[in-house]
Amino acid sequence: MKKNMSIIGVPMDLGQSRRGVDMGPSAIRYAGVVETLENLNYSINDLGDVPVSRPDSKFERQEDNLRNLQQVADANQKLAEMVDKEINGNHFPLVLGGDHSIAIGSLAGIAKHYENLGVIWYDAHGDLNSGDTSPSGNIHGMPLAVSLGIGNEKLTNILGYQPKIKPENIVIIGARSLDPGEKDLIKESGINVYSMHEVDRLGMPAVMSQAIDYLKNRTDGVHLSLDLDGLDPEEAPGVGTPVIGGLSYRESHLAMEMLAESNILTSAEFVEVNPILDHKNKTATVAVGLIGSLFGEKLK
Repeated sequence: MKKNMSIIGVPMDLGQSRRGVDMGPSAIRYAGVVETLENLNYSINDLGDVPVSRPDSKFERQEDNLRNLQQVADANQKLAEMVDKEINGNHFPLVLGGDHSIAIGSLAGIAKHYENLGVIWYDAHGDLNSGDTSPSGNIHGMPLAVSLGIGNEKLTNILGYQPKIKPENIVIIGARSLDPGEKDLIKESGINVYSMHEVDRLGMPAVMSQAIDYLKNRTDGVHLSLDLDGLDPEEAPGVGTPVIGGLSYRESHLAMEMLAESNILTSAEFVEVNPILDHKNKTATVAVGLIGSLFGEKLK
């Protein structure tokens, strides 16, 4: 991985309905992400936070069953432009959320630099809904679909092109809560999914080996999008949409260590840390530990 790294925070909480996740970037910084990476000999350029505008009204505006559409689209446009600039400057972009709707901007800025960008979606959810299929209208449940070109054009056409990624270049790991429309899309498009069933049956070493080999043979870059709710709520309580029966802390460290050894990652983001729902910043500390493993931190 590139030793020059740019950190971009996105204090976004408009892609869902629970307040607090906008403080995620600050919580991750407070837990020591910059110090951890500097100790691993990375040169860090912390660009601060993307500005996120609030709705005019105290009530959440909905358009096409999409909550806060314009504000989410505007922030993701700004994020995409920043990510694009950092990649042009030969920096590894590390994005800190914020809710998972920010992946729309991350992928928009990243994918224009690759012919076949691969994506590892480490998450309890598929995030493959659209306004037509979403039960809630929360855009944080839609970023993967948007990046496939499915959904409202204010989101799908950020930076003026779509789709950003191809379904055959996606690997979802840790899924255990999928809506009916998401299941249909997975079957139709052939997205590669390792649910908790596969993780339990195969074990994390086999899952990661298969995912890495699969992506290494078909992509020219790989983005990791890690939602902290991919971990079990016992391990990461400070998330907005916890789902029991998730990945363990140790399994997740192993996954990050294997990704570090594979040397296939070209960008990454860590999202959905909500300090209001957390216990003594535990989830942000978990995020920093996983970031350390992802970028080469070892016991010996």
